[in-house]
Amino acid sequence: MMKKETVRKSMTYTIDLTKIDGDGAFPCPKCGTIISPDDESEETYQIVETKVKDDELAELMLTCNKCGCTIKLTGFLSQPES
Repeated sequence: MMKKETVRKSMTYTIDLTKIDGDGAFPCPKCGTIISPDDESEETYQIVETKVKDDELAELMLTCNKCGCTIKLTGFLSQPES
């Protein structure tokens, strides 16, 4: 008899950077590890995918190295000037 394997669907969290105050650092929504744009060492997170629209960064997908959750960052596109 085969054992059923439980398939876990990893949760993807979305963070809008326009709603973050300060230097852009934020806690991981799952484990609370601080993820900072200044950390280029990839010790706390890894960039998984980038999406570009009209030569500007539109979206960034990253993975928290502590808990493994996926985080989608939005809010990069600059607002058109009036």
